[in-house]
Amino acid sequence: MAHSLIGADRRTQLRILAVALIAGAAFVTVGLAARVGDFETMAAMMQDQPVVKAGKPVTFTTGYDQVIR
Repeated sequence: MAHSLIGADRRTQLRILAVALIAGAAFVTVGLAARVGDFETMAAMMQDQPVVKAGKPVTFTTGYDQVIR
């Protein structure tokens, strides 16, 4: 068994390529299966969410600009 891809024989490189292609195909299949089917379904799911409105403006400060002598 070769421990380096540079010195690996053709069969080992083909195995690596096959595993990479299978993993890529599985990744794409899962990604396509997980997406939302259409925009109307997504919009209907988002309508049930509560709306958060902004309140008064607030200023936050830090004490980094203080000089201690």
